[in-house]
This record gives sequence, structure tokens and C-alpha cells, in this order.
Amino acid sequence: MNDLRGTTASAADLTTVSAFWKGAAKGTSISDDLVGVQRLHARDPHALLLARRGEELVGTVVAGFDGRRCHPYRLAVHSGHRRQGIGTALPAAAEERFAALGGRGADAMVLDGNEGARGAWGAAGYHPEDIWTRWVKPLTD
Repeated sequence: MNDLRGTTASAADLTTVSAFWKGAAKGTSISDDLVGVQRLHARDPHALLLARRGEELVGTVVAGFDGRRCHPYRLAVHSGHRRQGIGTALPAAAEERFAALGGRGADAMVLDGNEGARGAWGAAGYHPEDIWTRWVKPLTD
């Protein structure tokens, strides 16, 4: 029986999500802390998509949309729930959100060394681009 259900994060979920990323997600970002997750939620309360089995949080993806581009990122699945379709269902849910907002293409951020994530995004139909590299600059120390 498939008891997987998708929701958008509520304010009450944010502490749990921040802690979940520490165990389920590879790599860290300067904005993966609780303050960063709270800012995301305040700015776009429908961007953070969750997968649950019963009450347990088993996966996340951020479906960020800036009005022009669609940015799915922070795809994370609990290690005990991998290879069960969650890593496919979450990008599909993000794409549904993007389509409803008028998005026309999505670019996922995937760590080069994270083979599991590369496999999940590849299975969802994403591929690396050969023509550019992401450039970053921290705005805080």
C-alpha cells in the first residue's frame, strides 16, 4: 500500500525540515539553517514541498519560482525510504507547481559528487548542461 502523501510545508514544519536536511541531504548551503528555511517560507509559503509516510517526513524539494525561471533544489530523501519513488514524485510535484505558475523550463542544482542525486535527477528527466557552470558568491561571512 502506498501511503506517501505530499504537502507544502507549514510554519510548524520548518524546524523539522532544517533538522531533516542535516541527515538526509548531502552538502550544505549557507541558507540551509532554520533562519534560511524560515525566510524561504515567508517569501513563498508554497515552495517547500514535503513527502510524508504517515506523520514521518521522508523527503523534501524546494520548488522555487522567481516569475521567470523554475529552480527545483534541495531534493532530499530519508536514507531508509530511498528507492521507493519519492525521489521521482517530488520533482514531479515541483514541475506541477511550475506549470501552474506558467513556468516553461526548470534547472535543478545538483552536487557533482552526489551520485545518488545525479541518478534521481536523471531519472526525472534532467541532465547537466555543457555550456555553463554555476557561479556563487556568499553575501555574509
